[in-house]
Amino acid sequence: MPADASSHAVRGDGSGADGPDTWSLGRLLSTAARLVEHDWNAWLADRGLTHAGLLALDALEDGALTQRQLAAASRVEEQTMSRVLDRLERTGHVERRRDTVDRRRLVVSLTRSGRDALDAIKSTDVADVLVAEHLADPVAFREELVRLVIAISPSTSGS
Repeated sequence: MPADASSHAVRGDGSGADGPDTWSLGRLLSTAARLVEHDWNAWLADRGLTHAGLLALDALEDGALTQRQLAAASRVEEQTMSRVLDRLERTGHVERRRDTVDRRRLVVSLTRSGRDALDAIKSTDVADVLVAEHLADPVAFREELVRLVIAISPSTSGS
């Protein structure tokens, strides 16, 4: 493999000196992750969602939350969550109302459309399907990825 294999373009058939069969494991994993993320984001976009929007819908599954609680649950800043909610509100997936106890706070809840979108994502297991359809042995691949993540995660390594 050339010392600078990462700078070479992929050949159309994916083989040969510049193809993925010559890449390091790290480059293969990184490239696969980007390609899967692209497919996942496109699938979500077709349904008026983003990954951040999906996280918000998921956090709202068990009931309404204030915008601040939702931002914390999604691990984003409140300003970021505000933009995410603007989009989710435009697509009809959530609604925001003033809190009846504290009018300064906004309470966010799923609409029927938001619940349907979340249910469709969970019931079709699309995140796994997008990957598994391209694998010879999805179960073994998943097991290897779990082992890899555990092995290299700072919080679990050396345990």
